[in-house]
Amino acid sequence: MNPWRNISLWMDRIDDPLQARPRLQADLQADVAIIGAGYTGLWTAYYLKRQAPQLRVAIVEAETAGFGASGRNGGWLMGNLLGEDRLLAGLPAAERKASFDLLHGIPDEVAQVVAREGIDCDLRQGGVLYCAARYPEQEVRLREYLDGLRALGLGEDDYRWLAPSELAEQLRLANAYGALYSPHCATIDPAKLVRGLARCVEALGVQLYERSAVIDWQPGLVRTAQGSVRADWVVPAIEGYAAGLPPLGRHQLPVQSLIIATEPLPAEVWADIGLQRGQAFSEFSRQVTYGQRSRDDRLVFGARGGYRFSGRLRRDFNLSDDELGLRRYLMGELFPQLRGVRLSHAWGGNLGMARRFQPHMLRDLKQRIALAGGYGGEGVGASNLGGRTLADLILGRDSELLRQPWVLPDSPISRLRRWEPEPCRWLGYNAIIRSFVHEDRVLANPHSPAWRRRLAQAVAERMERLMS
Repeated sequence: MNPWRNISLWMDRIDDPLQARPRLQADLQADVAIIGAGYTGLWTAYYLKRQAPQLRVAIVEAETAGFGASGRNGGWLMGNLLGEDRLLAGLPAAERKASFDLLHGIPDEVAQVVAREGIDCDLRQGGVLYCAARYPEQEVRLREYLDGLRALGLGEDDYRWLAPSELAEQLRLANAYGALYSPHCATIDPAKLVRGLARCVEALGVQLYERSAVIDWQPGLVRTAQGSVRADWVVPAIEGYAAGLPPLGRHQLPVQSLIIATEPLPAEVWADIGLQRGQAFSEFSRQVTYGQRSRDDRLVFGARGGYRFSGRLRRDFNLSDDELGLRRYLMGELFPQLRGVRLSHAWGGNLGMARRFQPHMLRDLKQRIALAGGYGGEGVGASNLGGRTLADLILGRDSELLRQPWVLPDSPISRLRRWEPEPCRWLGYNAIIRSFVHEDRVLANPHSPAWRRRLAQAVAERMERLMS
């Protein structure tokens, strides 16, 4: 049995033989060497070849295209960037609007590319619903979030409040208090996108080598066990796998997100739930729940995972009973009709988290390294922006992409913020997550006294500020 089929629902059902491309077994010369055939690496290669077809671009991948987060995520193609509110808050109003327009245009850009290149990835631009449900404190937090968006200049066309009756026209939850709707999000089949991009860049002339794990890299040189690539530019597009390639692990930690998928649900169940247009949805709790309705009528539902001591990658994603139980519980609270439904798939993946939740797109001119990452779970869309930005940085183009606060055009990697040493980060991360779990349990219990509810929120809010 092909081991890559077990990665996720998406990889399991993809109409692709998943046969590995040849290994790198020679010493090559290239203009650009890319480590990793995930979204960032493939988008960077795509935009480089579209703008400069003569470039020699080589990609080395440890497994196969889509093995990492690109083939495992929840399928949200967001027109956002993690921490955008903090990054853009200090800009003049006109510049801030231009940056938001750039971010909001990500789903349209991807839609244009997949249409042009004939990549069928089940893309549906149905928007996203950020829902207040299960307890009233979520509505308070969500309305405060909306106030912050309004202060940044975002209007009704960007984020619109939905009363429970309006929300029910799109999505029916067991105990909804309201929701924010934004059109700036699409849903996709992520494996179809990453595998389609891999075929596309090969057709453009990119050399793609699989089962070719990088054992060492430095400016101008990438080495595997059986070959090497010397290049003018190196792009370590590894995101959640940074821990394995020093010194990147100091700046980007692998954390996990875990997902379940139901068996295909009958039409009458979907008539009761909604999501007819392929909308993404999320419950506005610190548990970071998210979901979508797949093209074959499954409910795909995920929630925040964990962090391993010293940033060790998680390789076994057979979910434990507790991990399955939490996601079943959260899904069942939102959709009681799905309690006891059969799950067809359960999986997870490693994603990259930068210090202070701040994504980065960087060019180190001295060492000729271009780097993007720290997407923090929002990488399906952000990686497209990252690929476009890295292409312009490498080619020396002057574009609007480079005039953004998350872009460091002439900076060494050492300028990125470092995570604290162990055991500080492990203790801190787990303390923060436990505060979130405790808050959720207290607030979800309607019999919790008011003082306990206030205390649980205050602790979780304080811990959340520590993370940022």
